[in-house]
Amino acid sequence: MNRRNAVRNLAIASGGLITLPFWMSACNTGDKNAVKDASDSTHRTSFSRDQQEILASISDAIIPPGPASLGAAGIAGTSSAAAAPNAAAAGASIGALSAGVDKYLQKLIDDCCEPAVQQNVKKQLLALDASAKSAHGNSFTGCTLPQRQALLLKRQNSASKEEKDFFELVKTETIRGFNTSQKVMEGYYHYKVAPSHYYGCVNVKA
Repeated sequence: MNRRNAVRNLAIASGGLITLPFWMSACNTGDKNAVKDASDSTHRTSFSRDQQEILASISDAIIPPGPASLGAAGIAGTSSAAAAPNAAAAGASIGALSAGVDKYLQKLIDDCCEPAVQQNVKKQLLALDASAKSAHGNSFTGCTLPQRQALLLKRQNSASKEEKDFFELVKTETIRGFNTSQKVMEGYYHYKVAPSHYYGCVNVKA
């Protein structure tokens, strides 16, 4: 082995490791103006912190937490019991927020919806907060569960297409996000990525 070449190669490799953090951070092609999620620093979103909190309160109103057998009824009768029937047997407490549905909604709207839909969602979040302050003297996130549900149901029956579209989107995707979350799929539907696992060592009674 040529010692001179070995030392040179080692120096080049060391220099590459030093510059690694810089060029890796430069690979972030996301929106520089995006806001980091309030509870997950790895997730960047176009929603402001206030909008994130309103969206979380909406998903909580649609599928509230609580033991499935005693869970509070959500929008249009949706509850943890209706979304995950097997939860009753488990006696567990789960809702849209504990299943991470609010994060799912943010990611879905940011990455999968047209710009016009994104703008309407953010517009309706602000309008919903304004309605809460007008009707109850409190922000939407500060309202009680029944108050939040009543405000959302007004959108369901609204004459405005934008309000109805907003309600149908958040309701449908909240239910979808809850039913397909890891907690529900694994905890209540007993979903396995690789079913029929082979157990090589099994005790057999003689």
